[in-house]
Amino acid sequence: MKVTSAKFVAAAQLPSSFPKDKRPEIVFIGRSNVGKSSLINSLLGVKGLARTSSTPGRTQSINFFLINDEFHFVDLPGYGYAKTSKENRRAWGKLIEKYLAEREQLVLSILVVDARHEPSPLDLQMKSWLQHYGIPYLVVSTKADKLSSNERRKSRQRAEQILETERVIPYSSLTREGANHVWGEIRASITR
Repeated sequence: MKVTSAKFVAAAQLPSSFPKDKRPEIVFIGRSNVGKSSLINSLLGVKGLARTSSTPGRTQSINFFLINDEFHFVDLPGYGYAKTSKENRRAWGKLIEKYLAEREQLVLSILVVDARHEPSPLDLQMKSWLQHYGIPYLVVSTKADKLSSNERRKSRQRAEQILETERVIPYSSLTREGANHVWGEIRASITR
């Protein structure tokens, strides 16, 4: 897909701050520091649109980006480790749950995992949650460029086995390996 425009439109800390239009939304979900923001920037071919950081938990709101004036990418706060209070993590959890359970515009969830590690119990819990609510999802395994081709194959097989899905796409934010496959899934979801 050719990206002609990509702009930040909202950092929502309350449901009332979510965009009011009915454009389809693709949400990016994953543990803190798994590479969600880098994945978004890489897919869009834009540096720095989604904030990246080596500090886990930097994304502290639900961030909406308008792509080609047609659909939104949505970057959720990472789950798991984050340098913030338990109270903040609880508030994020409630906001994320409300977004995922009630957002009618949501057409695809991209569950982001790190190719260098096997999916965590939290990843498995998130996948089960998405299935429970009938939210279409696919798994993108980031940082694939840091593995040899043999390690990459084993990583993908491990992720498919643990998450019980065949929809695992190895991805590199540096080389954009996997970008065409991910865009194909996104295109299919927004034209349904």
